Amino acid sequence: MDLLDDYQGVIDRLCRDIDAAHDHVHLLSYIFADDAVGMHVIECLGRASQRGVRCRVMIDALGSRPWASSVLRALLAQSVEAREALPFRPFRWRPARADLRNHRKLCIVDGAIGYIGSQNIVAADFRPGIRNEELMARVEGPIVAQLQSVFLADWYLETEQQFADPALFPPPIRAGDVSLQLLPSGPDYPVSGSERLTVALLYAAREQVVVTTPYFIPDEGLIEAIQSAVLRGVDVRLVLSLVQDQRLVGLAQRSFYAEMLRSGVRIFLYEDRLLHAKHVSVDGDLATIGSSNVDIRSFTLNAEANLILYAPDQVCRLNTLQERYFSGSRELLAKDWASRPFHRKIAENLARLISPLL
Repeated sequence: MDLLDDYQGVIDRLCRDIDAAHDHVHLLSYIFADDAVGMHVIECLGRASQRGVRCRVMIDALGSRPWASSVLRALLAQSVEAREALPFRPFRWRPARADLRNHRKLCIVDGAIGYIGSQNIVAADFRPGIRNEELMARVEGPIVAQLQSVFLADWYLETEQQFADPALFPPPIRAGDVSLQLLPSGPDYPVSGSERLTVALLYAAREQVVVTTPYFIPDEGLIEAIQSAVLRGVDVRLVLSLVQDQRLVGLAQRSFYAEMLRSGVRIFLYEDRLLHAKHVSVDGDLATIGSSNVDIRSFTLNAEANLILYAPDQVCRLNTLQERYFSGSRELLAKDWASRPFHRKIAENLARLISPLL
């Protein structure tokens, strides 16, 4: 497993793997834009398709809505099979729910290489004045079969196509000594897997928990788990983004800060960029990385995918990244937060009333 935190480096590495593909490429992205980054990936897929590689791409219908028509046309022109995930067609007899989204970011190359994490197929600065910072994992070995299974299930949901090609699941090869597990979650699963895992990790923690997420809207179960961890003497830290891209969500998120600070949680607000990475580390020996935010939408409405790392060496690398986050953040202190203007408190609390819908 390689942890990749260089935004352009992720795109370059992904394109090199696509250019080396010999059987198939499967790519699923919540956002796929028709900007320079997106078109570069489409060109790589086109070259692979011309070599006889089967390329299949899924993009979320809502997340990619501003670019969907153009992206789908460009992909189809390159002989790439492309589909929208969870399209909303209100005049169908049984229309899909518009609030259910496929938020996963996955890529599988030849059943041997996989990508998972927070980064979409779009330029880092696709929002004016905001530049994203992400974290992806590139994996090899048996874990890729688990990524493949999730992609094929999502593909079947939209196309009803099933594949029996053994090349999709080549014999697993031990690629290293990192123990990994995939945790997919979403409304089609009987329980909220990513939330239950986060809560369980908080209750199991003994020394430190670091939660990095761009969107933090916890429910009561998660709040109680955080508070319980602090009462046991666990150092609980939230790394959140000072830069916000969604005003209403940002207001609702900030309504939880006072409660967290009173509980003894340390909050670090990452400056300069939108820290869009999503990961949790516990006691230096276990971590999760993936697409799930720490909010009700990711826990109950979105299809998500998170990688669980049972590998202290890799968690140590993640902790090094977290130390960089701390140094690039401003720690929020309770006395400073309490002195914010009264009208901001009102706006935050009003936003919190509708936080379950965000």
